[in-house]
Amino acid sequence: MNQKTEEDRNLFTRKQLRKLIFPLVIEQFLAVAMGMTDTLMVAAIGEAAVSGVSIVDTINILLIGLFGAMAAGGSVVAAQYIGRKDDKNVAKAAGQLFLAVGGLSIILAAIALIFNEPLLRLVYGNISQDVMDNAKVYFFLSALSYPFLAFYNSSAALFRSVGNSGVSMRVSLIANVMNIVGNFIFIFGLHMGVAGSGISTLISRIFCAVIMLVLLKRHAGLSVDFTLKVDKGMLRRILNIGVPNGVENSIFQLGKLLLSSLISSFGTVAIAANAVASTICGLETIPATAIGIAMVTVVGQCVGARELDQAKKYMGRLLKTAYLCLIVLNLSIIPFLNGITALFQLSPETSALAVKLMLYHSICCMLIHPLAFCLTNGLRAAGDVRFTMVVSICSMWICRIVLAYFLSLHLGLGLMGIWIAMTIDWLVRAIFFSSRVLGGKWKRFALRSLN
Repeated sequence: MNQKTEEDRNLFTRKQLRKLIFPLVIEQFLAVAMGMTDTLMVAAIGEAAVSGVSIVDTINILLIGLFGAMAAGGSVVAAQYIGRKDDKNVAKAAGQLFLAVGGLSIILAAIALIFNEPLLRLVYGNISQDVMDNAKVYFFLSALSYPFLAFYNSSAALFRSVGNSGVSMRVSLIANVMNIVGNFIFIFGLHMGVAGSGISTLISRIFCAVIMLVLLKRHAGLSVDFTLKVDKGMLRRILNIGVPNGVENSIFQLGKLLLSSLISSFGTVAIAANAVASTICGLETIPATAIGIAMVTVVGQCVGARELDQAKKYMGRLLKTAYLCLIVLNLSIIPFLNGITALFQLSPETSALAVKLMLYHSICCMLIHPLAFCLTNGLRAAGDVRFTMVVSICSMWICRIVLAYFLSLHLGLGLMGIWIAMTIDWLVRAIFFSSRVLGGKWKRFALRSLN
């Protein structure tokens, strides 16, 4: 009888958790797989084309991360109000999220459109003219898509906040197929080159935004108070979570740019091995990434309902699920590392280095990754955002950047030194974040975020 009563008090059943997590895993996998396909299709145009797209995507990742950070802030606030069953403030939080993200995306798009080539020159210096010509075209079309991408991210985050991740998965699947078909039409059919890839991406992002907004408007359990009027109190709550998250993400991407420069100094073998290993290792962490996103919804609703013990319990349950998924996935991939690497037709030296990196990553992934990157979303959902920001930034710069230069250059470990530094960064985060959850100090911030 007592067991039944306890189960009735749980905010999420196992079935609800599976329904939330599984579509997120599929969506993350689609994003990686379709991105790889997109790159291969652009590569068929030539080296200048793929180089131009690549350098623009580096900037895009940085800017898109800001939209994602703001969307995360809005989804945390919305999830907390959903936990309180406060529909009025859920609608208000959703409306202020669109106002904030819309304004930010329009400003960034305008800057990118007006200062197209100067921005590219500022970041990349005197790159060859053919690469610059391709980059300018792709950057222009990418900038046009920023507002649509921002609205899609915000809509997807709001759907997840009510535990519905299937909507964004289905829309993402359709949009990715549209993008691939569009590439065939514009690149190979109409011979539009990089412009064809950019137009295809723009169309698919417009589709995503429009469909998600229509579905959001029709969703019975999630209303949105669309308005141009700023609610300072509600906007402040969103920014209190979104801004630290955005700062953390931006500095992280800046650090990756610095390491990319260091890797390029080690020669072609290191560059190629790093590119292949990074691509495959991105697949190895997909389940943990999806579970980390789900944790925002679960912990946010628990905090909103003032069920902090349940929030901690679900953090532990989701963490165990992430570990189980990563162990099964990585143990399945390890025996096939040589075969996977052979698909890229690398030299024996490059293949051997890539396999070494992937094997090391798989082992560390199974041991450390969930503690470092799942728990941080649980803490953010509880309002403990400044702690996660400070730990993440300090750990990245001290371990991932400074230690990478020391291990790779001074100890002569080369590319392997950079990957070792990366996993030491994971370990430091894991220690701090797990200690924070177990220590319970996050609960004070959770209660403060409700006031």
